[in-house]
Amino acid sequence: MKPGIVDFEHTENAFAYKSDRELKKAERLFALMRSPLAIKLGTAIVPWAIRTGLPVRGAIRHTIFKQFVGGETMEETGATAATLGRFNVQSILDYGVEGKEDEARFDEACEIFMRAVRFASSRPEIPFISMKITGMARFALLEKLDAAASPESVYAGHCPTEILTPAEQEEWERVVRRMTRITALADEKRVGVLVDAEESWIQAPIDALTMRMMEKYNRDRAVVYNTVQLYRKGRLSFLENCFKVACGKGFVLGIKLVRGAYMEKERARAKTLHIPSPIQDDKAACDRDYDEALAFAISHVREMAIIIATHNEQSIDYAIRRMIASGLPVDYPHIHFSQLFGMGDNISFNLAKAGYLVSKYLPFGAVSDVIPYLMRRAEENSSVAGQTRRALTLIRKEIRRRRASQIGK
Repeated sequence: MKPGIVDFEHTENAFAYKSDRELKKAERLFALMRSPLAIKLGTAIVPWAIRTGLPVRGAIRHTIFKQFVGGETMEETGATAATLGRFNVQSILDYGVEGKEDEARFDEACEIFMRAVRFASSRPEIPFISMKITGMARFALLEKLDAAASPESVYAGHCPTEILTPAEQEEWERVVRRMTRITALADEKRVGVLVDAEESWIQAPIDALTMRMMEKYNRDRAVVYNTVQLYRKGRLSFLENCFKVACGKGFVLGIKLVRGAYMEKERARAKTLHIPSPIQDDKAACDRDYDEALAFAISHVREMAIIIATHNEQSIDYAIRRMIASGLPVDYPHIHFSQLFGMGDNISFNLAKAGYLVSKYLPFGAVSDVIPYLMRRAEENSSVAGQTRRALTLIRKEIRRRRASQIGK
């Protein structure tokens, strides 16, 4: 095999971090997740059971939680990160709590994000934290700002706050101060901050705020990374324009490339409002834009830093071949691969074995708090049938390999 090329079928590398018992539990879980009926019932019943106080936390914690979440506390998650680190797989620390909207909660989230930065700075296997702006800003406020934003204001890192009431302007300034505190600390501690993409109708102020932070803090290296969802129309040109602005202003553009996570919600909203869907017309268009974004980013990677966040093996292989063709080493510091914890192990661990920089997106939080995240993971695995089938096939292949090796002893 050509140097740098990765074999994603190598299950011994992929699951070396799991014991036989853990691998069997993963097999049962993914087998269950192949059932649309089981997922439909689970995503309806589990949140209700948590809300009503039924004693289900233990069962959840030892099944889907253990598969997809690093731990309930930062320290517990640090132990998971250390395990991954032994196999040269790094971690992106993510506070997985969602959907709590009041100023006290926003301030609390800011403090937790800052504690995550400090925690990550003490762990070489945790180079990044991830955050959602909706963890620190009211959804309706972002929606109002988005409606008034223009592409020019976004690239300039500016939100048109003149459309806000005086109280809302103060509210937005608090959001900016929270983000500035986190980013300044991350810069000091040399930890990367990945800003998640969110719904299209609140994305403009998120993009603007992230550009503002990049212009201030990404002077010599990437501290802040924005996320570009290529399942949306027009995001390839958005990436290209962001790069032009960064070059013009002299800062390093930090970008995480993803396909996307809100497709069904986006389409349903567009249909309800009788507006054009922001989602690509078909998967081929999404795949094309994703790979074109990879090609663009890798061709300019000396001036920008990218995180290739995908479970698509074809896109990762394409990125690898572009790196080889460009003469870039496997551990080039401006290129980092990432997959979700609990998924895509054949990608992450085989990339790491070959020497590439790779991490797992590692959420943490109490069982009851991360239920929305867990339900999305369950639904995602159910809707992407090939992905679940692929995971299950590889897990079973490794189980058979281990059994055969035991028989041979």
